[in-house]
Amino acid sequence: MPEKGLIDTMTALWGGAVATLIAAFVGRLMYHTSEVRAHRRPFFGWELLWEIPVAVGMAVIGEALSRYLGLDSPVSTGLVATLAYLGPRGAEALIERLIRGKSAG
Repeated sequence: MPEKGLIDTMTALWGGAVATLIAAFVGRLMYHTSEVRAHRRPFFGWELLWEIPVAVGMAVIGEALSRYLGLDSPVSTGLVATLAYLGPRGAEALIERLIRGKSAG
């Protein structure tokens, strides 16, 4: 019997949508924590509330991208967490870098 990881366990207990949202919120929390450590924002403040729609939006985008790429559940959840950490501006910068890299070569 194959071992189940954290993502497989979350998916089995709560379903894929909840696991995806949890991954997105964890990604945004990691970003928020790095901003707090850099003294650019307080931990508890209005900035934390603004992370909610960003997390949900990046979860939707990440889930759509993972389905387009045909990724399995653990990889898909990791992609969602990564995109949520990057946020909209970080994802935009990554896409621009990928496009420039392909056009330059």
